[in-house]
Amino acid sequence: MRNKWLQWTGACVALISMSSALAAQKSKTDAVYDKAGAARATVLHEANVYVESDANSQRVSVVFPGHEVVVVERSAPWVKVFANTDIQEDPEDKPEFGEENAPTPSSGWIRDKGVVGSATLGGDIILYGTAANLEDAATKPNAPKDAAMEAHLLYRRVAEYFPQSPLAPEAAWRSADIRWQLNKRDISSLPSAKEQDPILRPRLFEGEMKKVMKNYPGSKYAAMAAFSMIDNKLCGDWQGLPKCPEMESGLYEKYAKQFPDGPRTAEALYNAIYRQATMVTMYAVQEDKKKSDQAAAKTQELAAEIKARFPQADYTARAVSIAYKVKEGIAIYGNDRD
Repeated sequence: MRNKWLQWTGACVALISMSSALAAQKSKTDAVYDKAGAARATVLHEANVYVESDANSQRVSVVFPGHEVVVVERSAPWVKVFANTDIQEDPEDKPEFGEENAPTPSSGWIRDKGVVGSATLGGDIILYGTAANLEDAATKPNAPKDAAMEAHLLYRRVAEYFPQSPLAPEAAWRSADIRWQLNKRDISSLPSAKEQDPILRPRLFEGEMKKVMKNYPGSKYAAMAAFSMIDNKLCGDWQGLPKCPEMESGLYEKYAKQFPDGPRTAEALYNAIYRQATMVTMYAVQEDKKKSDQAAAKTQELAAEIKARFPQADYTARAVSIAYKVKEGIAIYGNDRD
């Protein structure tokens, strides 16, 4: 970051003036652009921002796929824009995927190609399809460095630019989920990820998941968002003690009651069953037969519930097998060798 700023030392006065103009432009025109919906746009490829509508002029910035521009005027084959205007949004809502993806907002010209906004015919499916291709690319060996982040942002633009599109709910969910998974991966690599108490590790950012729940209440996407947010309440390491699985089992049971027909409800019940089964062993080790027997009974009760509610689910077969082992006195947690 330091080197990036040093590169701009010779043009500091111009940048200060540009930033002031951008702030004035946004404060004066945001409401118009939000209502009209045509001026906000994003790009489908890395676009250089030039001082003039000339590729030989000075390059002042780069816009990456998914980041926003505000179109000021068009002069084919160029578009004058305020670029990367979304960088000025709430810092808590800003993706944390590296400094190269948080360039300085700037004014200039970009090529008039691959610029998609709410006025673009079929723009929702274009953005969604581009995001889906990037999301797929991110799963491949030697994936493009920023494919997942770009997919996250492009899905987000679908929901923002085309809120009435049938693709909007799933796009909002996919955007939130990609960010959640990347954030989860990063946090899992920290030493604090092994802490028993979840408050001792960084929390996954919930803002986008909460937006999904707020904007699409009662949908399967709201149910999936609520399921993901349970991650923030889970222990890092049980440390062989029943406190964590008991607490987590309660979280998953509560979820199953709140979202009885959700796409992740069978999984939630399975997670509760698995935790109850581990408590059977943990309490037995502590020589607390009463609580061990209670956990065993709860395991059978929940297994009967998942079998009745989701007879065809894969999680049901897995849960039934666990309940059988508990009934047979086979340890689910730790060493089950006799």
